[in-house]
Amino acid sequence: MEGMGEGIGAQATDITALGHEVFQVDTRMAGYDGITAGYLIRAGRPCLVETGTAPSAPVVRDALAQLGIGPRDLATVVVTHIHLDHAGGVGDIAAMFPAAQIVVHQRGARHLADPSRLMASARLVYGDALDRLFGVLAPVPAERIVALDDHGIVDLGGGRRLDSHYSPGHAKHHVGLVDSDTGDLYVGDAAGVYLPETGDLRPATPPPDFDLDTALASLRTFAGLQPARLLFSHYGPVTPVSETLDRSAEEITVWVEETRQARMAGLDLDHAVAMVRERTKERYAAFNPDVDPAIAEKFDRVSGAAANVGGIMHWLDKTEPR
Repeated sequence: MEGMGEGIGAQATDITALGHEVFQVDTRMAGYDGITAGYLIRAGRPCLVETGTAPSAPVVRDALAQLGIGPRDLATVVVTHIHLDHAGGVGDIAAMFPAAQIVVHQRGARHLADPSRLMASARLVYGDALDRLFGVLAPVPAERIVALDDHGIVDLGGGRRLDSHYSPGHAKHHVGLVDSDTGDLYVGDAAGVYLPETGDLRPATPPPDFDLDTALASLRTFAGLQPARLLFSHYGPVTPVSETLDRSAEEITVWVEETRQARMAGLDLDHAVAMVRERTKERYAAFNPDVDPAIAEKFDRVSGAAANVGGIMHWLDKTEPR
């Protein structure tokens, strides 16, 4: 994500009922609304999918309390991957809900037990803004971490479960999660970033893990699961599943093609970002002059051109040497 200033239009915690005891919680990342969603599945074994950042943990705790989930009631916390906007609050949430198991793909498990390397890397990227944007990921006791293989099951009680499906491309520690009761697929960042205000969909291709072939394969995996609905961490539910996954693949491909052209022209990263931003902006209603500029600002904040182009450049440097 690109830098953020003060929050726009701060509100009380926003909880949206999505049916079948699924509730979307706005984690109020950095004081903004509609940036990162957490999802409570209020099943026999209540489960939280995504925690948001460390400063979001009290917001999430209070939302769960409003939904009747107290400190001893939460059975499981699952994160789709360990990026700080999704899992930065997992250590704090683990402390607030001491009975909950913490579930993550095996490639991310050690970083939740000892976040020092992850936080050091994040500080190199964000500098002094790290504390304001994401806070500090607190360690999770190793004995409470459940590490998923490429396919795994999270028991929600009463025969209901989440089936996890390894979906790297955005990140090597990424999983998608399918609710056996609803058919909902929690897509994390593997299908990109959805902007509910305009219906725009933009790729999420940050360094260092982005890989085009792997990302497209993950989208094919998602399509093969035939989910009933996509639940985006950024942001919210989407029902036209096939069209959305096709659009996600198209967006990733377009951004790779544009970034490749900029690189072949010998442009440095800053100039490549400017070129790609200019060539792709007409794809998104958020940048229409008639749309509130705050919407475009939020879209760039959630899926910044610099992060996307930087991740693609990093992948091209590895796979297509100059």
